[in-house]
Amino acid sequence: MPDSQLTLARTGGRELDRIVYDEAAIAARVAEMGEEIAHAYPRDEPLLVLGLLKGSFIFLSDLVRHIARPLHVDFIVASSYGSGTTSSGVVNLLYDPSTSLEGKHIILVEDIVDSGTTVSRLLPMLAERGPKSLEICTLLHKHIAANLVREPRWVGFDAPNEFLIGYGLDHSEDFRNLPFIGSL
Repeated sequence: MPDSQLTLARTGGRELDRIVYDEAAIAARVAEMGEEIAHAYPRDEPLLVLGLLKGSFIFLSDLVRHIARPLHVDFIVASSYGSGTTSSGVVNLLYDPSTSLEGKHIILVEDIVDSGTTVSRLLPMLAERGPKSLEICTLLHKHIAANLVREPRWVGFDAPNEFLIGYGLDHSEDFRNLPFIGSL
């Protein structure tokens, strides 16, 4: 099946404006990020990779396989979108991990930083739990957040100011399964 037919099959026939990052570019950058993270922390100190669901699950899965050092994985579920294409500005915490953060190096893994609302609301809450360090790793960064409390330490790609889907990113729960990132 040609690529265009396969893409239409995956999107239920919905046309994309364009493919922004293809599978090969994503795989290469995620591998680089994993290596950078592996070298950033002492091997004898605990590292917790905390994925922000649902959007980060594919990125996190690929990322941790490239972090060549001991680590733990947990998840947090927060939402500021609902079914729209822009952030509502209200962050709802739907699942809070029971894992202790105290004394650990924490990497909050996000799929995309755009409005910055979710990250800006979560970081102070996580910091109150006494981690040794707290950093952000994001696959995509739009650089449009007016009041972001902290810039991500690791960024996969600077993203265009478009509504992006695929590789975990969704629109009303659709399109997460696309192996690339496209513009809707």
